[in-house]
Amino acid sequence: MAVTNMGYGNMVKRKSKKSPLLKNMLWAFCVGGAICTVGQALADLFKQYGLSLLDASSATSITLIFLGAFLTGVNIFDKIAKHAGAGTLVPITGFANSIVAPALEFKSEGFVLGMSAKMFTIAGPVLVFGIASSVVYGLILWIFRLF
Repeated sequence: MAVTNMGYGNMVKRKSKKSPLLKNMLWAFCVGGAICTVGQALADLFKQYGLSLLDASSATSITLIFLGAFLTGVNIFDKIAKHAGAGTLVPITGFANSIVAPALEFKSEGFVLGMSAKMFTIAGPVLVFGIASSVVYGLILWIFRLF
């Protein structure tokens, strides 16, 4: 008996468990907000110890990237992300996770062809388009300043 696309779609709808959308959104909001609150607390702490606003912002970014990478390395970040969903992806910690997770996954293939080559499989396009768009924006700004 052949199954049509519509029949298959109906069967999937009947068998699939409903996603608790409101609960997922609240968890994402709370966890993402908690990560951002930790970031703000770090920035305030760095400023309190005498760093300028620019230096405190840089130190905060570096610290959050380190924490995201470290928590990924000790397999805690994935457990948090399992419950928080997009709440862990949006802040800078999600970027660190997107670089470290593929590197850890492919470390058995060697340092160069495994870990180093696969490190940017997820974050690579983000970096390429981010850098390319900033170059285009910079050129446009430079052209407008000529006149």
